[in-house]
Amino acid sequence: MRALFITATGTDCGKTFITAGLLRHLRGAGIAARALKPVVSGFDPAAPQGSDPALLLEAMGEALTSASLDAIAPLRFKAPLAPTMAARAEGVRLTLEDILRPCAAALASATGPLLIEGAGGVMSPMAEGATCLDVIAALRIPALLVSGTYLGAISHTLTAYAAMQAAGCAPCAIAVNESEGSSVSFREAEAELAAFLPGVPLTPITRGEMDFSPLAAACGLLR
Repeated sequence: MRALFITATGTDCGKTFITAGLLRHLRGAGIAARALKPVVSGFDPAAPQGSDPALLLEAMGEALTSASLDAIAPLRFKAPLAPTMAARAEGVRLTLEDILRPCAAALASATGPLLIEGAGGVMSPMAEGATCLDVIAALRIPALLVSGTYLGAISHTLTAYAAMQAAGCAPCAIAVNESEGSSVSFREAEAELAAFLPGVPLTPITRGEMDFSPLAAACGLLR
């Protein structure tokens, strides 16, 4: 069983787009890949359609039901804030164990690749006193870092990479996701990052990308 944690340099970099694309590619190749987004904020229970969990379920070809939502995103909060803040707004103290528990269960029962999507950026608070990076370190599975081509993305990517490397969780690959309205092309961003991160697999993802086979290969999901 292969597992991959999908994190990013920040919010709205395209983690769910990347995760859904990998799911579709793997399942289209006959590989029974599944996804888990253990904690999600900004979730409207009255209108779950179009939410991150709903998009991941769609990519797996599964119906959006209460049971399927509980399975793919067990910790859901309404406020569009960092998970800790969103949880507190509902009177919940979110612990690291609360997040690790469903991850461990999903990893134990997985029969194919499991893609675990984080929340926010790699240094975003995901539990009281714990960031997304702490979750990755605790799970001890490879991680994919999703970047962008927006202004400042190079700095954010190098900073995120340094933090992950220092924690012993250097990403197995970086997806350079083309940001909407960016004046920097993904090719330029890729070339700039390559100069600072020699040997790190960099995979460009254009807007509306349909072919996720290079990224799946770079992440070791096809072995």
